[in-house]
Amino acid sequence: MMLVEETSVPTEALPVQEFRDHLRLGSGFSDDTLQDSVLESYLRAAISAVEARTGKVMFQQTFGWKVYGWRDSAANTLPVAPVSEVLEVTLEDAQETVVSVASSAYRLISDAHAPGLRGVSGALPRIPNDGSATVRFVAGYGTEWSHSPADMRQAVLLLAAHYYVFRHETNLSEGCMPFGVVSLLERYRPLRLGAGAMS
Repeated sequence: MMLVEETSVPTEALPVQEFRDHLRLGSGFSDDTLQDSVLESYLRAAISAVEARTGKVMFQQTFGWKVYGWRDSAANTLPVAPVSEVLEVTLEDAQETVVSVASSAYRLISDAHAPGLRGVSGALPRIPNDGSATVRFVAGYGTEWSHSPADMRQAVLLLAAHYYVFRHETNLSEGCMPFGVVSLLERYRPLRLGAGAMS
């Protein structure tokens, strides 16, 4: 399985000013924006960490999900949430010939935590031997920072501030996340109920 972000979050969508206020950095000076690139990098790192921990995408983006076999022939859970639209499903054979699957052959199963792809006729399109299937879809809470849940936004600011304050620290354990951030994100963590198939 391989998940690829086909689009990226534009810089203007990031809450750089809100993060600056959160850090209580000085304002009204000619060099107010001098640290913006640094603040942006910590925001992006925090957003990535929050999304990895929760399986939820904050800003709306297009993804390509490549699989070499369905976990369940009838329906499969998509790797991130929330998903608003499935753009395309393609099949590729061992000779790298790509065929687009008719949109009438599948449908999106909407779910806040585990959206899925289901075959309309009872089964998903068969993946060729030694081939793969690629599902292109749109995921994310919205195009603006304010579209994401408030507690998730707060977790990002707290984690980005943690990165900023301890940016010279070398003793932090890998994947270290403050307790307050973990608490805010707990209800968004994906449920592990099985092999990943939709019921």
